[in-house]
Amino acid sequence: MKRYVYINDDESLQELYCDNQISNRKYTVLNFLPKNLWEQFSRFMNQYFLLIACLQLWSLITPVNPASTWGPLIFIFAVSASKEAWDDYNRYLSDKKANEKEVWVVRQGIKKHVQAQDIHVGNIVWLRENDEVPCDLVLIGTSDPQGLCYVETAALDGETDLKTRVIPSACMGIDFELLHKIKGVIECPNPDKDIRRFDANLRLFPPFIDNDVCPLTIKNTILQSCYLRNTEWACGVAVYTGNETKLGMSRGIPEPKLTAMDAMIDKLTGAIFVFQIVVVMVLGIAGNVWKDTEARKQWYVLYPYEGPWYELLVIPLRFELLCSIMIPISIKVSLDLVKSLYAKFIDWDNEMIDQETGIPSHAANTAISEDLGQVEYILTDKTGTLTENRMIFRRCCISGIFYGNESGDALKDVELLNAVAGSSPDVVRFLTVMAICNTVIPVKSKTGAILYKAQSQDEDALVNAAARLHVVYVNKNANILEIRFNGSVIQYEVLETLEFTSDRKRMSVVVKDCQNGKIILLSKGADEAILPYAYAGQQTRTFIEAVEQYAQLGLRTLCLAWRELKEDEYQEWSLMFKEASSTLVDREWRIAEVCQRLEHDFEILGVTAIEDRLQDGVPETIETLRKAGINFWMLTGDKQNTAIQIALSCNFISPEPKGQLLLIDGKTEDEVCRSLERVLLTMRITSSEPKDVAFVVDGWALEIALKHYRKAFTELAILSRTAICCRVTPSQKAQLVELLKSCDYRTLAIGDGGNDVRMIQQADIGVGISGREGLQAARAADYSIGKFRFLKRLILVHGRYSYNRTAFLSQYSFYKSLVICFIQIFFSFISGVSGTSLFNSVSLMAYNVFYTSVPVLVSVLDKDLSEGTIMQHPQILFYCQAGRFAVFPLYFFFIFRVFSINRLRIRNWANLLHYFSRQLYICWLMVIKLMQDCF
Repeated sequence: MKRYVYINDDESLQELYCDNQISNRKYTVLNFLPKNLWEQFSRFMNQYFLLIACLQLWSLITPVNPASTWGPLIFIFAVSASKEAWDDYNRYLSDKKANEKEVWVVRQGIKKHVQAQDIHVGNIVWLRENDEVPCDLVLIGTSDPQGLCYVETAALDGETDLKTRVIPSACMGIDFELLHKIKGVIECPNPDKDIRRFDANLRLFPPFIDNDVCPLTIKNTILQSCYLRNTEWACGVAVYTGNETKLGMSRGIPEPKLTAMDAMIDKLTGAIFVFQIVVVMVLGIAGNVWKDTEARKQWYVLYPYEGPWYELLVIPLRFELLCSIMIPISIKVSLDLVKSLYAKFIDWDNEMIDQETGIPSHAANTAISEDLGQVEYILTDKTGTLTENRMIFRRCCISGIFYGNESGDALKDVELLNAVAGSSPDVVRFLTVMAICNTVIPVKSKTGAILYKAQSQDEDALVNAAARLHVVYVNKNANILEIRFNGSVIQYEVLETLEFTSDRKRMSVVVKDCQNGKIILLSKGADEAILPYAYAGQQTRTFIEAVEQYAQLGLRTLCLAWRELKEDEYQEWSLMFKEASSTLVDREWRIAEVCQRLEHDFEILGVTAIEDRLQDGVPETIETLRKAGINFWMLTGDKQNTAIQIALSCNFISPEPKGQLLLIDGKTEDEVCRSLERVLLTMRITSSEPKDVAFVVDGWALEIALKHYRKAFTELAILSRTAICCRVTPSQKAQLVELLKSCDYRTLAIGDGGNDVRMIQQADIGVGISGREGLQAARAADYSIGKFRFLKRLILVHGRYSYNRTAFLSQYSFYKSLVICFIQIFFSFISGVSGTSLFNSVSLMAYNVFYTSVPVLVSVLDKDLSEGTIMQHPQILFYCQAGRFAVFPLYFFFIFRVFSINRLRIRNWANLLHYFSRQLYICWLMVIKLMQDCF
């Protein structure tokens, strides 16, 4: 499906597509009450209490005043509804502010001020520097002569670097005054939420261009909530408005995550309900028997000899109301309150503030803090998460010659500096590819210095390294690039850019040397995406050795190559590329296929090696958490050797002979099957030995294993404490999280980039690092921290405290409810099993609100051990991981005060029976004492 947007047409599209009014509200004034009540009564516990409250309105069967149930029920519903109403009101105010913001729009050829909500599809919207983009626009003009503008997309994808956007080629050269009168049509797909893709076509009507099709990509758009930066003005055509923008389609309230504690409470509630039904049936039958045999003999009871048809139900229903307090009505409010406080403790923790950036920790999800104390597997990204993501050019291999091996810094290697000074052709070509095979934009500062705006830390490191070696990327003017080398300026015209994709694992540019007219293909990418495509006569052994050597040092490698193209070859390919770029169906796949036709027969120029240093405290953090019984999996897009080296440095795995690495590799199903069986057999044998065993798998073998040998790979995942997964895609990261969750493990995923978002959202707990790759991961996560090392405190201190406190509070809530219920039941044995309440309605309400509230308040600040003790002895976390404080038996043991007072261990059934009898005796004495007080 697709839509046609007619540019500058004020009438035709207003009714066809929605206006630009944004609405993130969940409710309206009319539907708030019914919708909110429906949501609250969708829970079994609330349905149960509503039934009890309704039964209490029947005066014949209610043993207490209906206010004892209706009061707390209305209060709880009112609190929940008020919270929802307040959140929705804040969303309304935010929407109102955005909708009423004034913007410049062209109407009937005149530029005028309108509110943002009055923008319609097809309108031309004008923006000034630092303006927020009100809807999704296709650029048609900017103040820059080359048609460029810069946008900040942090609100959209969390990335803080400025992005470059360019007007379509069809709009190049259109005069500023004519932009008010421009007419045409944009053929684009229906709204979707993919912020990295926009496959559309533009046709301008005469007198501009006579129906010439111009392909549009995401590079030609600026999306809602971005900001225009470093550009005096820009204008664009509205293609998606309101909630149909890409950001609007991405909005939505994420599904709440159910913690292990919540699941246990739900199960316990069900079990107590079944127990309650049994008690009610037994007591109801006993009450009817006593009534028919003894009660009618007692003159003071005054039972009639003939009653209504429902008489047999009266006593059971009385006991149902009497026993309804077995399920504590206040537990939900209590848990919500304390969990919110636990989240605030994380926000207020000064020891989790990154002193370098001033970024504090933040808990975006207030409902899952106790799950931090039960984490069993941590799945972590590498670059920017374990490492600093500050790329430094260290070494290189050019035409078989290694530079920087002795000094550790190629930029100070005398031999390389001499080669640059002598204008060595191989070195100059190598540095030229480093300088211009990228999407970097050079910007001159006020002091005249050249600064580079790069979307990738790798590209920034390469361009700056080339500049230090005197090949300086100085200017980009439209499609003309200028580099300065040894005092002379060399110009290249960019003909096409073949952008990097995770499937191709390389990016290329086709340039034309303005001095000699030669057309050249420049490429850089991963070794497996470049080296196999070398021309037949070139020896690549030296480059393979360089890649392996640098990977052993933990360095990130890129291979650089180029190829000279013939004019007719390029022209033929250009037509296919243009056709693929203008298709609206499978455009990405078609472009990749066309790129493959050009990217072959490379002349390999060399290999670059970039250092990405470990963050401070990473090895110590991982070692401590491993002692706490937490398993680590590293999921990275880097090559195998680099990942292994980083894993050794981070204490993921121990070096030989204590540690052992098992490789899963292969390109076919049979190869992967044999490799997987071999590793699985070894893992079974060594699982009983005190040996640190880990397996390593790359993305290709992982894809085959997950698709064809999932059962065997799942067994391997259960047996292995450590795994290193290399060359994995974002979707594979999410699949691995899902695999571990299917084994009933509590998983935590941590990352810092947009490629980690799917993994973070899939995990039971998502942690984002506010790093150099932006805030996209941090915004999608349940918790955000400034550095990886804060994960230790987040889990060991906050996670453990939250788990212990929540376990105590839930046990205590059921304990206090069952105690008073048993007192009522024991009283019934001396009141003719009639279902009469021992306590009045006021006392029952005060019991929960006042008499038993102190432990709830105190438990929020309870610390069974000091923070220092926990950090020094991380093994203490074992009890939380095993759920020792929140399992079915323990709830019942807590009820009978075995674990609540002495934390004793039940050794046999006789011991349990002894404590059970003791508690019954205590409750019976309480009933006798109360009876004595009454008489």
